[in-house]
Amino acid sequence: MVLRAMRPADAASVAAIAAETPAEGWTARAFEREVTTNAGARYLVAVEHGAVVGFGGLWLIVDQAHITNMGVALSHRGRGIGRLLLYALFDIATRAKVDSLTLEVRVSNDPARALYTQFGFYETGRRTAYYRDTGEDALIMTTESLISLPVFQRLQALRDHIQRDFPGILPVVAEAEFETGAN
Repeated sequence: MVLRAMRPADAASVAAIAAETPAEGWTARAFEREVTTNAGARYLVAVEHGAVVGFGGLWLIVDQAHITNMGVALSHRGRGIGRLLLYALFDIATRAKVDSLTLEVRVSNDPARALYTQFGFYETGRRTAYYRDTGEDALIMTTESLISLPVFQRLQALRDHIQRDFPGILPVVAEAEFETGAN
């Protein structure tokens, strides 16, 4: 397993994974634009045996990072890849010196909500009928300050689990890999 910055050539694979998740409206072209034109976007892919098996992305916005979407191929779920990707997004946000992370998640997406809660996200609001495909509400979730002791301790414990589950992977991607247009 390798984590790396998403490249334009990964867009079709990422869109195929997104189609297996509750992601709405994310086409290959949308992912390609994110990594070629959005200077605040940071997208990662998890690659195993040359194939993209998961992805995660965020936007750096002033003092906050907003997780836009995440997904793991159906054939690879249940192995901790989502946890690995989310940990790496936290690492990117921490190195960017943002204060907190935020996201929206479908009310019905229990597996994602459980993962986010494990990372310390908590509900701060609701967007009524946010998802056009079903009219479902979205929960707005955020974290405490990334420099707080509870967040540090939680991330350290999660890092230990990740190192056990993915020996030899240090889920850190160099900032230089995210140069817009260079991916």
